[in-house]
Amino acid sequence: MSEAEPRAAPPIAPPAMVRLENILDKVQAYSPATDLTPVQRAYVFAAKAHRGQERRSGEPYLSHPLAVAEILADLHLDVSSIAAGLLHDAVEDTRATIEEIRDLFGDEVAGLVDGVTKISKLPLSTRQDRQAESFRKMLLAMSKDIRVILIKFADRLHNMRTLEPLPETKQRAVARETLDIYAPLAHRLGIARIKWELEDLALRYLDPEAYRDLQARVAKKRAEREGEINELIAILEGRLEEVGVQAQITGRPKHFYSIYKKMRNQGKEFDEIYDLVAVRATTDSVKDCYGALGIIHTLWKPIPGRFKDFIAVPKSNGYQSLHTTVIGPRGEAVEIQIRTHDMHTTAEEGIAAHWAYKEGKAHPDPGDKSFVWLRQLLDWGRDLKDPQEFMDTVRVDLFPDEVYVFTPKGDVKAFPRGATPIDFAFGIHTDIGLHCVGAKVNGRIVPLRYELQNGDIVEIVTSPQQHPSKDWLKIVHTPRARSRIRAWLKNAERARSVQLGRELLERELRKLGKGAAPLLTPEALAPVVERYGLGTAEEFLASVGYGKVSPRQAVGKLLPEEAEALVEAEAAKEREPRERRPVSKVVEEGIRIEGVDDILVRFGKCCTPLPGDEIVGFITRGRGVTIHTGDCPNVDGLTYDPARRIRVEWAERQRTPHQAKILVTIGQDRPGLLADISSAISSANVNIAQAEIRVTEERRGVNTFVLEVADLKQLQAAMQAVRKVSGVVGVERIRGG
Repeated sequence: MSEAEPRAAPPIAPPAMVRLENILDKVQAYSPATDLTPVQRAYVFAAKAHRGQERRSGEPYLSHPLAVAEILADLHLDVSSIAAGLLHDAVEDTRATIEEIRDLFGDEVAGLVDGVTKISKLPLSTRQDRQAESFRKMLLAMSKDIRVILIKFADRLHNMRTLEPLPETKQRAVARETLDIYAPLAHRLGIARIKWELEDLALRYLDPEAYRDLQARVAKKRAEREGEINELIAILEGRLEEVGVQAQITGRPKHFYSIYKKMRNQGKEFDEIYDLVAVRATTDSVKDCYGALGIIHTLWKPIPGRFKDFIAVPKSNGYQSLHTTVIGPRGEAVEIQIRTHDMHTTAEEGIAAHWAYKEGKAHPDPGDKSFVWLRQLLDWGRDLKDPQEFMDTVRVDLFPDEVYVFTPKGDVKAFPRGATPIDFAFGIHTDIGLHCVGAKVNGRIVPLRYELQNGDIVEIVTSPQQHPSKDWLKIVHTPRARSRIRAWLKNAERARSVQLGRELLERELRKLGKGAAPLLTPEALAPVVERYGLGTAEEFLASVGYGKVSPRQAVGKLLPEEAEALVEAEAAKEREPRERRPVSKVVEEGIRIEGVDDILVRFGKCCTPLPGDEIVGFITRGRGVTIHTGDCPNVDGLTYDPARRIRVEWAERQRTPHQAKILVTIGQDRPGLLADISSAISSANVNIAQAEIRVTEERRGVNTFVLEVADLKQLQAAMQAVRKVSGVVGVERIRGG
């Protein structure tokens, strides 16, 4: 079912043009007392505005707004929404103005039309930027009035139904965007009837061969199973009637895209998909739902692990239903869904079924779960400026293969599959997430990278001293956790950079014999940062700490004459023979650093330098000076900024031992081998700080040792001693980690 080189999809006959009377009849059916005049007037306005315009198919353009209005009527929307559906393209595609629509139809309809129009205007250059900006605009419009996105859904659905006349490349582009954004968003808002049709139509253009194949095979299978499904429905209807449970029972065909996705994601063949047809029982009450479930399980044997109770624990989009799969009367597996009539309406229409505007309000209820989700997504949209990062975040939230876990108090929380205790902690409160130090799941301590499972009871352990690390970004799955961690790290790095910038400037000023304190106050720095457009005093110090402005450049702006004299003096010193030049003033962590009397020194974890290795030093953003070996692969990436490089040398005397890791490969394990290796290491006066012993089923070993050594020479002596041990086939130094 590859998307590569697809064959053209079979042609679709264009739908007959919708008549205004059809729309009015539908509205009157679900809202008999409604005044239909605004819809009639909107139709007349749209007909005049679009007169003479045609669609790509050759149909009158008016057929499109009429079809959009009918879809909105099928969703039981109010007359303002349906009028806006008729007018939604008038401002963008005709000479009509939003002011004209406001004068004729009022602020409510004009606001809806304006919201839909703004989503459509995307003058950005790249597809990725357009998609991200489109989604941001949809979110903003939705936060003001949810009906805007419902009109946009109807617009996209009719465009997908009539995609046939467009060129193939355009068909695929529109279908891909529909599958990536519109269908998942419809799912997140619980509008199943739109989601399913958008997915099936998108599949038809993205993989037409697979679509055609599924269409034929599903029709054949459905015909084969029709008798069994009808038999099951008849038996169930009779039994429920006997016990007094009122229920409507129908067969529900599986949608093509859901079958396609299951085959691709789970690697299944078509014949392994047994729920091509499901049975749905719709009852009057929740009590009858559970009563019907009991009857079903007495009639047919349920398949273990296939029961889900979304009534007790609803999905995050509000979906509620009982799902069970049983072995039917002819031995075939059949999925049965049980829900109330209200639950069914919510499942089909989602947010459109219960939004607050139906009570005369255009704005959403802030307490509604869907609005809370929307507000969070808007916050992430403001925080994330990079289009790729924003869309990645959106996709995580729109495709939530969810797990449901409990707080110690019994509250249910939904998270995307793969979420960790850190996601849970941030889901409870930002402060809990920032200070999360551990977690208990079902009473047992688990690592922070543990993946939450359905039904877990999660308790977070916090500590005031704990703070996020960059490693957390690798294991969290929710946009909320990721955005809060990034914000904290950014603030922490800025604070470190300000401090480091101050330290570097103090060092540079001391070379000039100047006291740093009076020169680095905000008042003293204000004229300098203003003159050079460097922002605030804090931003100026942070720029030095980040490495964007070198200490020499910064001092040159503070004291231009003195800095120039220092440059000339240092140039003369560089011309002296190397042996006559002093290297450093102090020794720190066994390292001499040129011209430094107090600065943090750390060793690169990527290469773990030892005394005896050739070394280079780099001023690191927010972390003082980092020491690397001369052959470290990361050094090449650091040399682009010569101002960050600094001369360093090993001191003659070392204050503390250094840790080095070696890998010892054993050809054949034998009794006493580990003791012999330990003795060999000890013979070189080297201490073992840590050991990891692994023996394979073939009794071969790959072992790592962390050794405490004074220098490279002592490490090499220990490695040579280990090589002489009988059974050892290889010893090598491990760089990094």
